[in-house]
Amino acid sequence: MDSIKTPERMELVERVAALGPHFAKRAAEYDRNASFPAENWNDLTNEGFLGLCAPLDVGGLGGDFVAYALVSEEIGRHCATTALTFNMHTATALLAGWIADQLGMDNEQQSHLDRVRPQLWNGMCHQGIIHSQPFSEGRTPGSGQPIGTTAVPVEGGYKVTGKKIFASLSGIANIHNVVALVDGDPRVRLLGVPADAEGASIEGDWDPLGMRGTDSRDLILTEAFVPDDHEVLPPGVFDAMVQRFPYFYMTLSFSYLGLMRAILDFTGEYLRGEHGVASRRDNHVKQAGWAEMQMIYDKAQSLMYRVLTEAAVDPSKAALRRAWSTMVAIMEGAPEMASLAIRVCGGRSMLRPNKLEQHYRDARCGATMLPWSVEVCLDRLGRYDLYPDN
Repeated sequence: MDSIKTPERMELVERVAALGPHFAKRAAEYDRNASFPAENWNDLTNEGFLGLCAPLDVGGLGGDFVAYALVSEEIGRHCATTALTFNMHTATALLAGWIADQLGMDNEQQSHLDRVRPQLWNGMCHQGIIHSQPFSEGRTPGSGQPIGTTAVPVEGGYKVTGKKIFASLSGIANIHNVVALVDGDPRVRLLGVPADAEGASIEGDWDPLGMRGTDSRDLILTEAFVPDDHEVLPPGVFDAMVQRFPYFYMTLSFSYLGLMRAILDFTGEYLRGEHGVASRRDNHVKQAGWAEMQMIYDKAQSLMYRVLTEAAVDPSKAALRRAWSTMVAIMEGAPEMASLAIRVCGGRSMLRPNKLEQHYRDARCGATMLPWSVEVCLDRLGRYDLYPDN
């Protein structure tokens, strides 16, 4: 049996695939207006996918890390913006649930999770609570730079001050889960700031090149109160994730692998004459471009699926290297594929509302996304195995 595509995981993929045609039909409007894909999120909510990675016994769908990867890939095949925003919500469930369990908690840490998880799962599974996870300050954990957001302990919780950029779901999330530091304590906190908290505001405009529906404006926090039961993880567990399960930083790439499949889908349809033009499949030049696209996709998907089979705590050096290589293969492969697709499909593919025009812009955005941007991964790959272990 395929160790990745198990029956349980593929049942979830099939369920979300049924929503795909609706997502694809709306994608151009969200892109044109830079509007959040609210209707797609309503569909995900109605089908229970806000609780994708919440346990079955609390009303969730029981998905693990690999299940999330496959579901995200499928969503990205139909609407990359929806997949990318869905990542920001589901990442919180993964951290508080499956990843924390894989790391193993001591008694104090487990007691903390037992206290905060019921509210988290109930909100996701039964109340339609949407989470975001804006970490970016230009200096995210894992990039080697400190966190600038501060948390001051007060009665009943914390007061949080800082600025998060690229805060996806900024206008729709009910809770913004941010990383912060308490003065004198090096352990990272993951704190859920209520969107309506006094001192929390969304600022700026959002008019980007691609992924235009993510609504990733700036989150400004000025002594915003976070109650104790919104401390998603025990202090220090986020640090443990960074060191022991760095695969968490790959979650953005699943959406882009789905986008690569969408580019392949469209180009194949065009060459077969399914878009109102005569078939071009007998053109040898276009066949060569089509062959190149398939090789780029197959390399990226094969690497990703190899990494998913290895995704466990405390990866080996070689496994970590493959994770970085996968990020580059996908985040650089997606725009390369989109560029080839436009060449193969011709000039009309550059005109809105042609899907390839949007796919090209969406694909170009992935390489810059921290903490595992293409530049970061190439830097680590470039130094890999050339220096003594530190």
